[in-house]
Amino acid sequence: MEKEFNDFLKVGEQCGLLGIKITQNEQEIYSYHKEREIRRNLYSASKSFTSMAVGFAIQEGLLSLKERLVDCFPDDLPSHVGENLKEATVRDLLTMRLGQERQALMGEERAILKEKDYVKFSLSIPFSHKPDTYFEYSNVGPYLAGVLVQRRAGCDLVHYLMPRFFDHLGILYPTWEHDPLGYTFGAGGLFLSLSELHLFGQFYLQKGKWNGKQILSPSWIEESTKAQGRDPYGYLFWRGEYDSYRAHGKYEQVSMVIPKKNAVVSLVAECRNGEVMMRALYDFVVAKL
Repeated sequence: MEKEFNDFLKVGEQCGLLGIKITQNEQEIYSYHKEREIRRNLYSASKSFTSMAVGFAIQEGLLSLKERLVDCFPDDLPSHVGENLKEATVRDLLTMRLGQERQALMGEERAILKEKDYVKFSLSIPFSHKPDTYFEYSNVGPYLAGVLVQRRAGCDLVHYLMPRFFDHLGILYPTWEHDPLGYTFGAGGLFLSLSELHLFGQFYLQKGKWNGKQILSPSWIEESTKAQGRDPYGYLFWRGEYDSYRAHGKYEQVSMVIPKKNAVVSLVAECRNGEVMMRALYDFVVAKL
């Protein structure tokens, strides 16, 4: 299959591609590695792992999408709780439709942020819009969703996901960024290799089934990866062309699932021109599957 993907490789190498892996019909059909695999920061592709953690927590009865944030975080609320915050739910944490109109807890802000309590800081940001009416990509929602899972489960996200996911797929204990108070930062900072990221995509393609065992509810995977509202976004997953969905992080850390082609395409890169890379991925890889 190497010749079929040469056009993508030419673009990818110019854009900082470090590796790509393609599986179709449960068989690896192509891989390219500019260098030996190492664990790399997945940036916002980490959000999709937090979405999965929420799915497990719901499956185990630890939380519900309908719970209100004022009930989930009663000790972390600002002195004045507006009507929009009162209406916000766990579901709104996952859809980027929380109602806040500015990004927060992004990488450049975390490097200089003086506040150590990210939960209280996140909830103090004005909820300027009614929840589920305004899309604003931010790290607040996935971060709070991750904290909620950790508080209900009584452990950090890595320890929570080890027996539920990582162990099943043979992924050894990974590094994941923590906030100043020790909570796993569910919006970013998970380190995995290309092959490990690719296993995540394959797990989702197989609707949460691994080695003949149903681990995560297929209904959750279907619900969490479909568009929620007008925006091409599910529960911390992006929607894309060819009816695909993907975990997608800064500098093009991607695991894309294309159910209709029974395929997974994953890549890691140091790319500063993501639009060019993604266009080439759709045109020169996905279109040829």
